[in-house]
Amino acid sequence: MTDIAFLTATELAPIIQTKQLSPVELTRHILDRMEIFDPKINSYITKLNELALKQAREAENSIMHGQYRGPLHGIPIGIKDNYETKGIRTTAGSKVFAQYTPNKTATTVKKLLGAGGIMLGKLNMHPLGTGLTGTNPLFGNTRNPWNIHYMPGASSSGSAAALAAGLATLTTGTDTFGSIRVPAAMSGIYGLKPTYGLVSTYGLIPLAWSLDHAGPMARSVSDLALMLHYMAGFDPKDPTSLKIPAQDYTANLKKGITGVNIGIPTYFLKGLDPDIEKLFHRAVSTLRALGAEIKEIEIPELSMSTFSGYVIMPGEASAHTYDMLQTQPQDFPTDTRALLLSGSLTSTPQYLKAQQARRKLVKAFKKIFKNIDIILGPTIPITTPAFNKNWVAQNLEVIKACLPFTAPANLTGTPSLSVPMGLCSKGLPMGMQLIGNHLSEKLLLQAGHAWEQTNPLSFKMNS
Repeated sequence: MTDIAFLTATELAPIIQTKQLSPVELTRHILDRMEIFDPKINSYITKLNELALKQAREAENSIMHGQYRGPLHGIPIGIKDNYETKGIRTTAGSKVFAQYTPNKTATTVKKLLGAGGIMLGKLNMHPLGTGLTGTNPLFGNTRNPWNIHYMPGASSSGSAAALAAGLATLTTGTDTFGSIRVPAAMSGIYGLKPTYGLVSTYGLIPLAWSLDHAGPMARSVSDLALMLHYMAGFDPKDPTSLKIPAQDYTANLKKGITGVNIGIPTYFLKGLDPDIEKLFHRAVSTLRALGAEIKEIEIPELSMSTFSGYVIMPGEASAHTYDMLQTQPQDFPTDTRALLLSGSLTSTPQYLKAQQARRKLVKAFKKIFKNIDIILGPTIPITTPAFNKNWVAQNLEVIKACLPFTAPANLTGTPSLSVPMGLCSKGLPMGMQLIGNHLSEKLLLQAGHAWEQTNPLSFKMNS
């Protein structure tokens, strides 16, 4: 029998609605697991046991009185610690915000809690969202539940690790240059970076304004669809927010992928670790067997992603943190400080050239999506690394390897879904990403759901 801590929200909702399972029982069970396992995993910065149980009792009372709000009612959720929460410390994983208690709550958190979600706590993250390893000198490194000697991916490290360890049913993440998808790939869970502006970023501690995305993370595609239903929507407080009709993201999940046109850029086939390459080719064969039409394509403009990403992200991030870097540089970890200082050296001509390259990439994507439905590739080209004593150099190495694969979707603002692809020969998860045209989340979730039915984490490469 599956431990209830590992059931998906989709599985839990009907048994909570029919009063077979109490939100209090579920929440207490996960909080008990947190006490046992999180000292090793280190997925939470701030645990909110009392608040979670209070919210669970309120949910139970409402449901008992016939006031069921929907499939998130009574579901335990972990919140990444760069989402502001009124009256609750919000650190962004950094010493510069270590004592920051906001006077407002992020729009997305309000929506999830308004739907009846239960806030378990604030999740660990790479400081300020500036890395992909999950190392955090102040709050401790988040560990990969598959093997605690390995990194979980970042910056949404706690979000992915909590899901993989059964320490949350759903979690929120943010993604500026891969921070939802990299930990999803390394930790064997599902993560969606939505279309830019689809989910409000109001109340997020920013990293790079034009690249920041908020999105859902979960153990199933159907759970991502449930979360997105509540997270998406116009927010007048967010100047980048899109005003579009509401969507039912669960509507097409079971349609399959027969006839879906998938293009694999040759750009995503270069420099892959052997296990990644083998598993990806196996995944392509499986998708063909499911009915997808797949072909290799050329998008030369993808080669501009690295230059554009390296200039825009640190440049915008250094603008946000400029004063703090001058007055309290010692409060920034070495790897974070190096990245932000590199951004402060960016010139206006460099920034403009990077934005021009970005525009060319956007145009190339628009052109390619006239002929194909989905762009496919490995989420990242490397297998999950073990933690290295030289954590500063390691973070920069992981960024260098992963950014060319993840940054294109941030630069273009297109949605990207990371799904588990299987286990490498070391027994650690690896991921595959599906990139769609703007506002094609329903199609990506449909394709991701079809792939999920193949039970990808049951397949392991031979040693």
